[in-house]
Amino acid sequence: MDAINASDLIRLFETWKSLFAEQRDFLISLDGKVGDSDLGITMSKAFAAAAEAVAAEGEAAGISKLLRTAGATMARTAPSTMGTLTATGFLRASKATEGADILGTGETAAFWRAFRDGVAERGKAKLGDKTLLDVLDPIAVALETAAGSGEPLAKALAAASDAAERALEATKSMLAQHGKAAAFQEKTIGLQDAGATVGHFLIRSMAEFADS
Repeated sequence: MDAINASDLIRLFETWKSLFAEQRDFLISLDGKVGDSDLGITMSKAFAAAAEAVAAEGEAAGISKLLRTAGATMARTAPSTMGTLTATGFLRASKATEGADILGTGETAAFWRAFRDGVAERGKAKLGDKTLLDVLDPIAVALETAAGSGEPLAKALAAASDAAERALEATKSMLAQHGKAAAFQEKTIGLQDAGATVGHFLIRSMAEFADS
């Protein structure tokens, strides 16, 4: 797949909906080790609602409006910390893709850069704090590098997915600084961050989608 159009984006949200339904119990278990166990419920609910909302909008709405609809729907449906961060990411991505008919490598880099920046600002996190941001940043950097060297979308997303996987593994050695996990600081050593896991799931699924 050289680019993701509006119709593809609707199908991608359906893919994400299925992914988070499948991973619901895993995320509940992972989050429950140092959090409040609601992450799997939050993500499955948020993406189910978003997938339904973008499908109702239809492809004529275009890329930017579909992303805005997804973000706004998530904000209403799952107003928890992670739901709000994910919603903010999609709302920022919507602004970054205004006027785009497709998501090629350059537009996808802009999407993930805006998503990362929105999450960083809303969550007030820094790199190394053991959060979603620790995976979003390498995703954005990998895509910007790929866009700069003219890589096709599928190859660029595969590189971003690989970067996210390495970054997720690296969160195991970090001390949590945010949310309920911060109260368990030392106990979080050796555990991959639950929020960062969501980021890895998103980009890995997007890469597989573009390669199909």
